[in-house]
Amino acid sequence: MTGPVLDIRDVSVGFTGKSGATLPVLRNIDLQVAEGESLGIVGESGSGKSTLALAAMGYLKRGLRLLDGSVAFRGQDMFSRTRQELEKIRGGELALIPQNSGQSLTPTLRIGAQLIEALRLHSAVPGAEHVAKATELLGQVRLPDPQAILSRFPHELSGGQQQRVAVAMALAGEPHALLLDEPTTGLDVTTQAHILELLRDIARDRGMAMVYVSHDLGAIARVCDRVVVMYAGEVVMEGTTRQVLKSPAHPYARGLLASIPRLADRHLPVALDGRPPAPGDAGDGCSFVDRCALAQDLCRSQRPDLTALPTGELARCFFTDQADRVSRTMSGAVPVEIKPDGATALQLTDLSISYHQPSLFDRVLGRSDARVATVDEIDVTVRRGETLGLVGESGSGKSTILKSIAGLLPPAGGQITLAQSEALATVVENRPPDHLRRIQLVFQNPDDSLNPRQTIAEILEQPLRLYFGLTGQALHDRSVEILDRVRLGGHYLDRLPSQLSGGEKQRVAVARAFAADPEIVLCDEVTSALDVSVQAAVLDLLNELKEKQGTTYIFVSHDLAVVKALSDRVAVLYQGRLCEIGPSDQVYATPSHPYTEVLLGAVLEPDPDTAPTLAADDVVELSPPAQGCPFQRRCPRKIGPICDSETPPWHQTADGHAIRCHHAITDLAAAQAGQAAE
Repeated sequence: MTGPVLDIRDVSVGFTGKSGATLPVLRNIDLQVAEGESLGIVGESGSGKSTLALAAMGYLKRGLRLLDGSVAFRGQDMFSRTRQELEKIRGGELALIPQNSGQSLTPTLRIGAQLIEALRLHSAVPGAEHVAKATELLGQVRLPDPQAILSRFPHELSGGQQQRVAVAMALAGEPHALLLDEPTTGLDVTTQAHILELLRDIARDRGMAMVYVSHDLGAIARVCDRVVVMYAGEVVMEGTTRQVLKSPAHPYARGLLASIPRLADRHLPVALDGRPPAPGDAGDGCSFVDRCALAQDLCRSQRPDLTALPTGELARCFFTDQADRVSRTMSGAVPVEIKPDGATALQLTDLSISYHQPSLFDRVLGRSDARVATVDEIDVTVRRGETLGLVGESGSGKSTILKSIAGLLPPAGGQITLAQSEALATVVENRPPDHLRRIQLVFQNPDDSLNPRQTIAEILEQPLRLYFGLTGQALHDRSVEILDRVRLGGHYLDRLPSQLSGGEKQRVAVARAFAADPEIVLCDEVTSALDVSVQAAVLDLLNELKEKQGTTYIFVSHDLAVVKALSDRVAVLYQGRLCEIGPSDQVYATPSHPYTEVLLGAVLEPDPDTAPTLAADDVVELSPPAQGCPFQRRCPRKIGPICDSETPPWHQTADGHAIRCHHAITDLAAAQAGQAAE
């Protein structure tokens, strides 16, 4: 065909407010995506990224309407097509990979049935080959044992595995265009890097157009040819990936880049001050004026046009020649201060956890379960006032360990001790109120943990009543104080969670945890669903609360740069086995365990000139081998038969850095130095 695959012309989308006025969500969007081209769309939550991606499919959320403009897919207007016509296109010629894979998978159907349905509706694959093709698709997205996955239900898979199934389903129809709405948010670093390589190769080989919506600028740098930066429903910058990520000409794009933690720099990123204007509140001038370091009177009275610059990119700013000043004014990132006092906050002793429950028949006969434990032989001491980061791929046991510490998942063996002598009951129901108060858990998705029918006041009052018996004015004053501490303020008390942004909801979740005045806070992927600026603000908040209250954190994340920015020590897990632990700076530098080396090599930096280091034949495993080193089948530095048959020993340095490997730390250092020299 001739012309762009996707052609979006002067599109404006909005809704009718309570006053009867029309409030714009998207304003005058012009975008074209050619065959085989990958376009990235970035910006904070609420900037209109997802609304634009859905509009490209001829779909708008309830309450929104097309105010002006047109959307064409392969030359045909999407908003003039019938429902039946759109159903034939969506999922086939034009496919979507959503952020929340759980909402796109049918919970009552097995994975195989859902993939076969996608193949039947949207592909030319003969029916006799559907099972083989479904197995091939699952293998392409690096799911272990694809044939076993076909027979499982969605709830039997992890979030990252569900997301990979969603990618496979989108690719089943061999689409001409693929819309990706935060598709790798729930994936670990190695899986994310491999899937992005797969998508990039498929787009190139098939001539498939891609529109990639993400707050992960590392992913954008790896897969996209061009980047569009959105703010308050409009495009504020557009250019090649190199132009936008290397030397952006708009102050907002500069601010986004400053909000990203970097693997090479152990500093907290800088959050953008303020928040974007609500729909209809942008005024007559520049929508970014209240947050911009370059703002002048002209910016408040006149809206800048999206202007072509001599270097080829487009920018909506009067002062693009001064954009580099923003980098200088935003360079004051605050280093994390390490102040653990040496006392023990929490101790895990020979902890093992298994999701498999023996049958009644086995229990009656007293037969033991021969299956390999999900988590095994975890010995970790967490010091009071420190932040311990837990890293590893999906299925490595990070969240499982947090759930066990919180009493939500009883261990199969071992012991969890609070402070130095207080053994914790294995299930939360058996723990005294004081133990419940001292350990709090903040979940990845605040929508899953905040009651949508309760106001913020009611949410915060629960721990304050339960643990401290507060009532009346004292209860109200304490709630306001807690909200002030997370930089929200008392005017949020009467709001419902649905009236808050994603970052604000996560702050409320943090506030509820700190309302109990805890000693230990367990953070389970608390920033993974947040845009980079809100993530920076939440990280700064966690660090500030730690400094003021001496809080101990156990911080789980797939984002290794975030972990490095916040953590004093890092523990690396593979298949539920601890393989490395030590000071953050030591673990991230050479030498380190071969698995840590694989993880760090897969990190995506927001730089198009930096590529991840990936092994082409690296395959994810469902479970570790029954004997020998857990990492033996994937290890790039495998010695030989000893790795297959013998459990590796621990090697430890004087500063507390330890690896569990048949290589000594000094041997690994020499090997890595030699490899770097080559």
